[in-house]
Amino acid sequence: MIVEVLLILVGFALLIKGADILVDGSSAIAKKLRISEIVIGLTIVSIGTSMPELFVSTTSAIQGSSDISIGNVIGSNICNLLLILGLSCIIHPVKFQKQTKLIENPMSIILSIIFLIMCNINQDVSRIEGVMLLVLFVAFLIYTIIMGKKSQDKEILEISLEDAKKISVVKNVALIILGIVGLKIGGDLVVQNAKIIAIALNISEKIIGLTIVAIGTSLPELVTSATAAIKGDSDIAIGNIIGSNIFNFLFIIGVSAVITPITYNISYNFDIIILFIAMILMCIFPFIKPKDIMSRENGAIFTLLYVAYMLILFFK
Repeated sequence: MIVEVLLILVGFALLIKGADILVDGSSAIAKKLRISEIVIGLTIVSIGTSMPELFVSTTSAIQGSSDISIGNVIGSNICNLLLILGLSCIIHPVKFQKQTKLIENPMSIILSIIFLIMCNINQDVSRIEGVMLLVLFVAFLIYTIIMGKKSQDKEILEISLEDAKKISVVKNVALIILGIVGLKIGGDLVVQNAKIIAIALNISEKIIGLTIVAIGTSLPELVTSATAAIKGDSDIAIGNIIGSNIFNFLFIIGVSAVITPITYNISYNFDIIILFIAMILMCIFPFIKPKDIMSRENGAIFTLLYVAYMLILFFK
């Protein structure tokens, strides 16, 4: 048991470091090509923090562990919203932009409802439904890039041609490959050893996916949002959470289902309802005092809800 726990920790370390290396290498290549920083931030960096979830869920799907694949995504989204955003707000209150409270918050709920309906129709996510999720993800990505460019007034990347020439393509391609290898090995270690622990403790793969695996793969979001909150950068703190959650539902489940159809356990409906409650609260908070602010009190409510959710999972 101790060996398996240590291997899971090694897996988490590889997932986090692999994502970090992948983002660094990809960002450098993007700068070499003089791609706008806002586009880099909205695509490479935000997707990079969700790479651990992607590799764990796809690995689980390939190995036939649908409960870990689905549980990782739902659990990560609940962890992102209640625990990570909650703790970030306790550290420093975050401000809602008009676009976030009027468009992105409701959009998150609508996309989650689509996901819930899709999963409950035949209690699975087929390859065709996986493709549909990926199409929705592309549409969301296009929307995000367009809105990002507008908000930044089409900011041009501040890097000279001389500096761009100094960036080594070979070195950064090697970093990208190294990051992907680290993510693959880390994902395998987490999934395989989580399954062993679940069997040994007679705990369902669903609980393992919703808790240990979900929290572990959410560590990049925790570091990103907590750091942003400390610096008072509300856009990153909230945007990282909303973006990651949508990415998890649409892209990760979409890719996993395209690789191999995923069986959906209807008991996950309870967990998605918890997620809906959290998203509805996040829609309400900007409209009550203090308006347009998620206060420390709001953050404490989210954090306590997460603790209560964990207790329900283990003792229900």
